[in-house]
Amino acid sequence: MACRIGELALDCADPERLAAFWGPVLGYVELAREPDGSVELGPPADGYGGPLPALVLSPTTDPRPVRLPLHLDLSPLGPDPDAEPARLLAFGARPLGTTTDRLVLADPNTPDYQFC
Repeated sequence: MACRIGELALDCADPERLAAFWGPVLGYVELAREPDGSVELGPPADGYGGPLPALVLSPTTDPRPVRLPLHLDLSPLGPDPDAEPARLLAFGARPLGTTTDRLVLADPNTPDYQFC
């Protein structure tokens, strides 16, 4: 027997802002909104329980002065992968630097000092 990732739960200061960013970046739609302010995003066709994980953005007031233990590596889909950075920047991503073969971007909730 094996398991799959059903959802990724991320604590953040502003779930609305990150939902507005990650929804279009991943092609996800809002699946649910919880009374605590959490926003759940997922694939439009499958929703929760499909082959792709949902993303749950949960509000927190706990400041994180150090790098978070989770980051998302994105792989562009489609015929023009070189156009993807401009699309992500238009949604509010910020460039932080480059590694040998990757552009490192921060989502709108990541402080400048958190370089991957």
